Amino acid sequence: MLGLECTGEELLASLRTGLAAGVLDLALNFLPGVAVGLLLGWGWLAAVILGGVTYISSSGIASKVLGDLGQLRNPETPVVLSILMLEDLAMAVFMPLVAVLAVGHGAARAAVSTAAALATTAIVLVLAVRQGRNLSRLVSHESDEIILLTVFGAILLVAGIAQLLHVSAAIGAFLVGIALSGPVVARAHRVIGPLRDLFAAVFFFFFGLQIDPGTLPPVLVVAIGLGVITALTKLLTGWLATGSGQVVALGRWRARAALVARGEFSIVIAGLGVEGGLAPGLRPLATAYVLFMAVLGPILVRATEAIAKEGMRRSPD
Repeated sequence: MLGLECTGEELLASLRTGLAAGVLDLALNFLPGVAVGLLLGWGWLAAVILGGVTYISSSGIASKVLGDLGQLRNPETPVVLSILMLEDLAMAVFMPLVAVLAVGHGAARAAVSTAAALATTAIVLVLAVRQGRNLSRLVSHESDEIILLTVFGAILLVAGIAQLLHVSAAIGAFLVGIALSGPVVARAHRVIGPLRDLFAAVFFFFFGLQIDPGTLPPVLVVAIGLGVITALTKLLTGWLATGSGQVVALGRWRARAALVARGEFSIVIAGLGVEGGLAPGLRPLATAYVLFMAVLGPILVRATEAIAKEGMRRSPD
């Protein structure tokens, strides 16, 4: 669904213009997680995994909240989406690399896995840009049922191939959304939207099944402290990324708040470390952290919107 928000050409433009913001985002939000992991006495790989958990915002939560509040067409939203897209693409390299290292394979195997992930992502991205219009014409139909089944089938096919090649299935699904353009996008939004909400609920349901509430109290202080720090760094990322002068101060605040939430990718990244047995405290800390940030992010976005509406109500205009 995030991929539907822009075309392949717009994504390439975002990669060119938003690269500096993406590097800043990485530096400000990856390093705090690594530092906390090392301070807790974990190994370097477990600390890097915690850095990945704190680095990536929840594109699912952010796009859902922005859509619900009608902010997808705001001036600051393209900047927010470009940062989220850069983060998702960064995961195409980060996740296969960490997955290989976590199970004990050497640097050579990790390099091969990373190269395969980069090549797969690049090929699918080029196809999305070059053949996007043809795919959109193929998907387009008078019947909503056919659009639903065709788009959903394409998502499953590309995501499955991506997963087979050790690239995140989410990246494959994201690139399918990028490939679609034209009138079919609005109809895909309408027919796929309920599935997104259903699968998001199921995902977090299974996440809840994995949580032992008794393991959370010992790590709450660290999780909340890390959450406060990385909420501030995301706020700073959003503020600096929208500092071009084309976005008013209120828009910059909205961009800040939209990036705060962590969610699905953070959970998956933490799971890689848990499966590798890297640090016993990784699961409870990541769980408490994600729960805190998943709640805090939407609250900040809605609070910012409420402040905006109150300001407009009081404005003499």
